[in-house]
Amino acid sequence: MIAVLGSGAFGTALAVALASAGRDVILWGRDGDAMAQMSAHRCNEPKLPGVAFPANLQVRADLDQVRADMLLLAVPAQTLAGFLDHHRVTAQALVACCKGVDLATGLGPVGIIEARGIGTGAILTGPSFAADIGRGLPTALTLACRDETAGKVLQDMLSTPSLRLYRTTDVTGAELGGALKNVMAIAAGLTIGAGLGESARAAIITRGFAELRRFAVARGARPETISGLSGLGDLVLTSTSPQSRNFSYGVDMGRGIVPDPAKTVEGVATAQAVARLAMAEGIDMPVTHLISELVQGHVTLRAAIDHLMSRPLKAE
Repeated sequence: MIAVLGSGAFGTALAVALASAGRDVILWGRDGDAMAQMSAHRCNEPKLPGVAFPANLQVRADLDQVRADMLLLAVPAQTLAGFLDHHRVTAQALVACCKGVDLATGLGPVGIIEARGIGTGAILTGPSFAADIGRGLPTALTLACRDETAGKVLQDMLSTPSLRLYRTTDVTGAELGGALKNVMAIAAGLTIGAGLGESARAAIITRGFAELRRFAVARGARPETISGLSGLGDLVLTSTSPQSRNFSYGVDMGRGIVPDPAKTVEGVATAQAVARLAMAEGIDMPVTHLISELVQGHVTLRAAIDHLMSRPLKAE
């Protein structure tokens, strides 16, 4: 049995994809009324419109009723630690399906799981939108687990005809690629929202990728991981599509629109967490630093743009 904890669009899409491939799946959400509606109507409207639940997908609102060997944790990265501490969940394997660096501890999702000793930790990450996964469109993701044997088992259990998983033991690279691409997607959105043009966006994506790789490698990641699905692949997707919450957040900021605080935008907290770590470790992260300052209201958009454009000229 596989349980997906978190009934947002992405968690629901994963549950549907796995159940459609013949797995027995439980989808858990904390809102009892919402889960009752999903159970009755066999769909998750409006979060995942037009996607029906397979018969072997169970819906639960009581976590005590959830029994599974594998848990997919589809909760926001900044709430993952509190969720695990509050609910005291355990399983043979816990797979994080969120992207970010914890603002309080500087840990990635797998680090948060491992710090609690509650099962084998892994992360599922890469270029993916919930709507595509839920509709059964072809999607390739990275599954990172330090234990190669356990990673092979997870890869077999979570792969489907439309969901292709590539395995790695480089948890650090997978975590940081998925986390930092959100920061760069905000920056890419800013360039479009502020009317700076496609050329400026391409420059931000390219230079953002360079600092993403610089930071990740400095912290022990393998360069090839950052150049793969969980790094470059995810960066390209989320920096070019309005389906990306982080990109859309940046577009709104660039247009002077106050973003909706109710929406989960993982890059906001991650920018602050990584900027803090980079400063402490002496790693040059100009884009991340400016996004961190912008989201905290410490600098204006105009000042941030001027600062980036006035950086010293150097060889690429």
